Amino acid sequence: MFDRTFDLDLLGFSIVPDLLNSEEVSNLLAALSEIKSSASVHKRSSVYAVRNLLDAAPAVAALASSQKVMSLAQAALGPGAIPVRATLFDKTVDANWLVPWHQDVTICVKKRVESEGYGPWTVKSGIHHVQAPESVLENMLAIRIHLDDTHASNGALRVLPATHRCGRLSDEQIELDQENITPVTCSISRGGALLMKPLLLHASSASSKPSHRRVIHIDFAACQLPAGMHWLTETETPIA
Repeated sequence: MFDRTFDLDLLGFSIVPDLLNSEEVSNLLAALSEIKSSASVHKRSSVYAVRNLLDAAPAVAALASSQKVMSLAQAALGPGAIPVRATLFDKTVDANWLVPWHQDVTICVKKRVESEGYGPWTVKSGIHHVQAPESVLENMLAIRIHLDDTHASNGALRVLPATHRCGRLSDEQIELDQENITPVTCSISRGGALLMKPLLLHASSASSKPSHRRVIHIDFAACQLPAGMHWLTETETPIA
């Protein structure tokens, strides 16, 4: 039987076909269509990105906490895994961008708390973002749930296998890896999911045949942040 945990440890990514059925995908699309405009919602002719999706769409928050999705996160990270961020991406004719090779090194937190190894800081849509140390990123997992068929012609994600095992990479090392490692295109059918470690090098091209390529990207973490710093979704423990 296919061992997803082994694939994640060795390659840094794993594909789970048919995580959601057609009805579940349709219900999610209906819920996403009702998202109201806010600072975290980006539109041109239609919505193409939503940053703070766990707050903006209760249906996505329910999905992130569901047994079906949590079982994948906990298998990879342990029983302490929690959803800490969700984002919607949709490449269309009017919003068709490319993303160069990179690692995901930024997390979202409730407020800015200076701590060694964290920084630089930015604020996007009113939310504090900070680059985190390797010790945090190594205890995180992204689950990307595909609401449309995704393939090379509409901007499917490409990955460089096993690059997550090399820690934070310099620009020079990223350039070397993209020249020397054969990329894998993650073609995934509607309802399927991609599991990915944040430090895995990944990129996506602009769509050559633009159509909807809606992806819900949910980040999970299984580690505590420094004293006084809390994940955006985390409930702060009151001081007695």
